[in-house]
Amino acid sequence: MSIRPRRSVLYMPGANARALEKARTLPADGVILDLEDSVAPDGKAEARARVAETVAAGGFGPREVIIRINGLETPWGGEDLDAAAAARPDAILLPKVERVEQLVTVGRRLEALGAPAETRVWAMIETPLAILDIRAIAAAARDPITRLSVFVLGTNDLAKETRAALIPGRAPMAGWLTQAVLAGRAFGIEVIDGVWNQFQDMDGFKAECAQGVSFGMDGKTLIHPTQIEPCNEAFSPPEAEVARARAIIAAFALPENAGKGVITLDGRMVELLHAEMARRTVAVADAIAARG
Repeated sequence: MSIRPRRSVLYMPGANARALEKARTLPADGVILDLEDSVAPDGKAEARARVAETVAAGGFGPREVIIRINGLETPWGGEDLDAAAAARPDAILLPKVERVEQLVTVGRRLEALGAPAETRVWAMIETPLAILDIRAIAAAARDPITRLSVFVLGTNDLAKETRAALIPGRAPMAGWLTQAVLAGRAFGIEVIDGVWNQFQDMDGFKAECAQGVSFGMDGKTLIHPTQIEPCNEAFSPPEAEVARARAIIAAFALPENAGKGVITLDGRMVELLHAEMARRTVAVADAIAARG
């Protein structure tokens, strides 16, 4: 089972040369080099060139590198996509995805530009229309042309567009977030949670990380480097859980349990579905350990 940890994915402003250089050294699983929200209109072209040069130069080690472009309907989106494709990041993050057609258009353009198949597409889910049509958007991952592999939840934009309050516990949008997870799981898409804005409130941040884990998300987007370590810890399987998972796998591998759908381990009933869950837990733990 091949797993790529995406516990912590840090936004880095594309207009800030120092931040882009720092992105090569931070312990985040992934970095999103941003050309959209963090860049003023008069700085878009310069940021695009800087980000493309930075990504093409490499040096990010095990970190996944994602370029967030401006929407194709904006004056900058087309050139952003062309430059991102040439730079060959791990993924291109498309903002405000609401329709399958947006993904198909981007996929066809990447193909025409000769972008390698390894360059994937991530989709920002941040509008009411995206939530209302989340199943169809997720199903687009079945079409190889879209390259769709990850949903990134834009909780700030969801709050803005719906007028829902951004409060601890996120009760107004909990249903939207879990709907995105459900659709993602149905079609093999990973789901990254939205940002926590009060980066100095570490207790609140940890609580929201724990909520994301309980919702079944794969990781969280971040706005400050101080959030990386607690986020990595929250989205890493606990040692006791990994040990239990290894014990379940070992028990099912015993000759006397061959072909059995249910066994007893330490006085508890364990089914094959638990073994499947255990294999994923171990794969995640091993992938995290391999990162060093």
